[in-house]
Amino acid sequence: MKGRFFFVLLAVFAVILSGCNWLAGNKESIDPPQSVTYEDDLEGTDGGTSSEETAENTVQTELYLIDKNGYVVPRTFSLPNTQGVAAQALEYLVAGGPVSERLPQDFRAVLPPGTEFSVDVRDGIATVDFSKEFSGYAPEDEQRIVQAVTWTLTQFDSIKGVKLRLNGKDLSEMPVDKTPLPDVLTRKSGINLEQPDVVDIANTKPVTLYYIAQTDHDSYYVPVTKRVKGTEKDLAARVVEELIKGPAYDSKLFSLFNPDARLVEEPKIEDGVVTLNFNENILGSYDKKLINENLLNMIVLSLTELDGIEGVSVEVNGDKNLVNEEGKNLTEPVSRPKKVNASGF
Repeated sequence: MKGRFFFVLLAVFAVILSGCNWLAGNKESIDPPQSVTYEDDLEGTDGGTSSEETAENTVQTELYLIDKNGYVVPRTFSLPNTQGVAAQALEYLVAGGPVSERLPQDFRAVLPPGTEFSVDVRDGIATVDFSKEFSGYAPEDEQRIVQAVTWTLTQFDSIKGVKLRLNGKDLSEMPVDKTPLPDVLTRKSGINLEQPDVVDIANTKPVTLYYIAQTDHDSYYVPVTKRVKGTEKDLAARVVEELIKGPAYDSKLFSLFNPDARLVEEPKIEDGVVTLNFNENILGSYDKKLINENLLNMIVLSLTELDGIEGVSVEVNGDKNLVNEEGKNLTEPVSRPKKVNASGF
């Protein structure tokens, strides 16, 4: 009964959380939930400036910020289109810096005030050399800073990994709480790590799942990394199972899945597209064969974190004739959005 109560509650959230679709080539792409927030005013509408001119002068950039629950969350901003986009992104992570007037309610920047740095990108590795002010963070923010810097920088195609320095010296551990650092930080280290149910590291794999956060002011997707049992071949199925299971019991996040939803056969991956065949409990309306937009977004965001998956095709008991809430047909694979938690384009 408790599970069904949560599903009814989340169904109400689903009505609130409506995303946007647009067509890109032969695939559909998706936008995360959109809310009327400060970001709606940041699209560069400056007097008589046209949207085309604005698009040429700005670049959509994901900044990984900390929300009021302590999660590291990507938020997309329209920033000036400069040559040094990586350094600019880090500049907007500094508290008291240019991001201050743009922060969504209940969010904060991750780097201590006054932090300065240089960024050197060579052979796919961004080496960031921080000033002494970098050490002025609270111990509980240490791993959040590592994750935010790593995920912000690796959004750029030219950056696959990150090295950290302090005053010109390589960091083997963080300066405050002494978190050990690998030689190169990558997204494989995870984000918003959830304590695993198993301790067998050798026989488990990390997967990053996207759940929903809902506040009085906003709604957005939050990436969470957890370890699951499985091999590379069956990770897609494990991801779906974890999405249905939902976040940890004490989490502030939500899943929009009906707890009775199930895959009726193993996922099939071909040419970068994974096909998922669910039972009817995936549907928001059985008569209309409708799939909730934001539930679909959760699936696509999570599965495209896996290597080799670029799109998702959804069926219900083998039937591909499904629609979203806008009545758009979902027969074509759905691809990952260019940016997560964007305010609109």
